[in-house]
Amino acid sequence: MAHAVTPGGPMCVRAGRLAGDIGVAPPVDTRESLSSAAYIGNRTSHFGWFPRSHEGCSLDLHGFLKALARRWPTVVVCLLLAIGAALAVTSLSTPVYEARTQLFVATRTGEDTAQLNQGQTFSQARVQSYAAIVTTRQVTRPVVEELRLRTTPEELASRITAVAPLNTVLIDITIRDTEPKRAARIANAVAQRFSAVVERLEAPKRTPGSERSGKSRRTDDGTSPVSLGVTQEAVAPVGPVSPRPLLNLAAGVLGGLLLGAGLVALRETLDTTLKTSEALGEFTTLPGLGTIPYDRNVPKQPLVSADGHSPRAEAIRKLRTNLQFSQVDDPPRIIVVTSSMPGEGKTNTAVNLALSLAEAGVSTCLVDGDLRRPCVASTFGLVQDAGLTTVLIGQACIEDVMQQVGGGLSVLASGAVPPNPTELLASARMEEVLRDLAGTYEVVIVDTAPLLPVADTVGLASLAQGALLVVRAAKTSREQVRTAAESLDRVGVRVLGTVFNMAPVPRGDRYGTYGSYGALPAPRVADCQKEDAAAAATHLAGEK
Repeated sequence: MAHAVTPGGPMCVRAGRLAGDIGVAPPVDTRESLSSAAYIGNRTSHFGWFPRSHEGCSLDLHGFLKALARRWPTVVVCLLLAIGAALAVTSLSTPVYEARTQLFVATRTGEDTAQLNQGQTFSQARVQSYAAIVTTRQVTRPVVEELRLRTTPEELASRITAVAPLNTVLIDITIRDTEPKRAARIANAVAQRFSAVVERLEAPKRTPGSERSGKSRRTDDGTSPVSLGVTQEAVAPVGPVSPRPLLNLAAGVLGGLLLGAGLVALRETLDTTLKTSEALGEFTTLPGLGTIPYDRNVPKQPLVSADGHSPRAEAIRKLRTNLQFSQVDDPPRIIVVTSSMPGEGKTNTAVNLALSLAEAGVSTCLVDGDLRRPCVASTFGLVQDAGLTTVLIGQACIEDVMQQVGGGLSVLASGAVPPNPTELLASARMEEVLRDLAGTYEVVIVDTAPLLPVADTVGLASLAQGALLVVRAAKTSREQVRTAAESLDRVGVRVLGTVFNMAPVPRGDRYGTYGSYGALPAPRVADCQKEDAAAAATHLAGEK
């Protein structure tokens, strides 16, 4: 419950005071005996907690597996695309058939065992060289002419494979073609022509000296010392060797998985947003005071008091408890709630935190310090035209524009939007207003504008005793958090901790990590409260 304020006291500003007199010192009061440091807070620098060198986070195996689970649609799309490509290649590829024939290389001399052994050694030494002759023009050109093929000798040679296994006198010849019967005909023709070429090359020529000397040798009659015989004729193959559907499918699956994993790793490397509260804590080394789960019903039901046992409501209570115990020796009285950029949920966090504190019996005042896009009054369905700016320009006293909501919470709306919000929020009169509020209420929660787009919060935060930095999951980047924290540090603001907002709820949360364990039925809400929440839903849906 808010304490009563006597009219004409230090919190009242006479209507005749002009805006130019805002800097006049407040009248003497018994509260002046309290040190101003008790309200303004410690101004010493805390820059040491922020790691300048930490530009990003390393993607270890555990983090990579979590990224795969989080980005599984990317992997599935890549897998389907790769499988589709494999099936398309298989269906559009021209079938290729293989026909094989085998030749045996033998020597013609073999009168005794010694000569047979010599002939065997001779054949094994020659057979490797014979295999290289299969693809020469002496073999392919006559085959092309004989079979009247619509190809060139060179192109035919590229479809011929000849292999001579080690320690054997065998030559395996393989022909590839798009028609099975033609592949067999070409293989048999190549084997015959190849045998003739080798025997012709091995046939010795007569020398005139041998006839005059009367010497004669067995091979002087022009017969080749080797002969090639076909051991296995080529037959038309039954099925093609290419394409291979199963192999292509397996390659598509493997390629799709690798592509998906690579894209996930690339996106995780390029994506500098913070996905988990642990990553936020490691990056800033600031205490994480709370993790608020994502709730799709926030636009329709922005206030957690209407659903007191939801996971979001329990997270707000946990934030309240952590905040109360985080600064036991020097509890802050004036706390600003801000964020790096719009759309991170700072107003919703400030509103529900103030409600939670009031429900716990803490005398709390919520101030709408966002003088550019105020949302606090519309959230509660209160009057917005009279509020903070009305007090700052001297047109009303604080108690005249202070409004009460259910749960004992006092709300000071923003008032009319001024043309110079930065100057008003950093003025001496604003410091006086905050000091008076801190003397009346136990906790003053100030909802402020985002840090990076405008300079309003930097000047206002320097008048507070602490700041809460709201970070939205998977949206706020590391660089934005760094810049926001550094801007607060430069003006000597004590950052109490971070609030990780709109965090994804883990699947299979059986024991209610986010508050569902032991959940009770939601209490009934009065009809007027339902109407207020419905009226504020549209405004808070686009919350900064």
